[in-house]
Amino acid sequence: MPRVSRHSESSPYLSFSAEEWGELRAATPLTLTEADLNRLRGINVELSLDEVAEILLPLSRLLNLYVGASQELYRASDTFLGQLPAKVPYVIGIAGSVAVGKSTTARVLQALLDRWPNHPEVDLITTDGFLYPNDVLEERGLMQRKGFPESYDRKRLLEFISAIKSGNPRVEAPVYSHLTYDITDEVKTVGSPDIVIVEGLNVLQTGPTDEHHPLFLSDFFDFSIYVDADIEDIRAWYVERFFTLRETAFRNPDSYFHRYAQLTDDEAEATATSIWSTINEINLVENILPTRQRADLILSKGTDHRVTEVLLRRL
Repeated sequence: MPRVSRHSESSPYLSFSAEEWGELRAATPLTLTEADLNRLRGINVELSLDEVAEILLPLSRLLNLYVGASQELYRASDTFLGQLPAKVPYVIGIAGSVAVGKSTTARVLQALLDRWPNHPEVDLITTDGFLYPNDVLEERGLMQRKGFPESYDRKRLLEFISAIKSGNPRVEAPVYSHLTYDITDEVKTVGSPDIVIVEGLNVLQTGPTDEHHPLFLSDFFDFSIYVDADIEDIRAWYVERFFTLRETAFRNPDSYFHRYAQLTDDEAEATATSIWSTINEINLVENILPTRQRADLILSKGTDHRVTEVLLRRL
């Protein structure tokens, strides 16, 4: 049986151990293969098929039930209003720190949801594409605050998600290149999917509103997930990922970070630790972590990157 979260006597969450949560899979079959997982797994993210079956498969089952209930609600509303039923995508937000594994979580969840027969089209959008281009960030003195809330084109992001929720049959999202560390000339077209997953650092962020921005991105979410871990663990994962990138992507001459490819081990560790402590950890503590309690579900990870606890908000 689930427990009241240990985080607070009056917690709005039910707490499940990984094993307890895994039992909620019921008879849901695992449709992913090891080859699928290898394609979806992020850099230095330890994720096995066993953990997918224990954690993400039950989550996909829960979301499948929620999507069905949401579609029924929309149909009831359209019937009441005397209008033809409109297709409204179910929007899932996934938040968390750099290097915590939220991108892998988003990709695997997309693959699992895509295999449910009643919602075959699932799109994944990352908010990286809505960062301001580097020249704009340079002009505004924000290059060292890339990933902070003020580095995003919030107006464009809200217009995008509003168009999605309005059932617009064709919505375009800008595309970000992690190789060049900048916005590209490409766009990703989103049609009329059954589900849209929006993944990013600050997707649960709130802040002061004004007449131009009276809404938050999370106002458009039907369900939200926060991928959580101790800060010291995330720092270690970030440094490990930096070492891996030094041997792979950074060696590409077109990489924005190509200058780091020739660093010694000591230099690489010092550089990665400095970037983490002066940029990523500050963003995590000031902007990302405070949004954790706004999530409908929290996946709490241990030092080995495995989910140890699942917190599900009470309805």
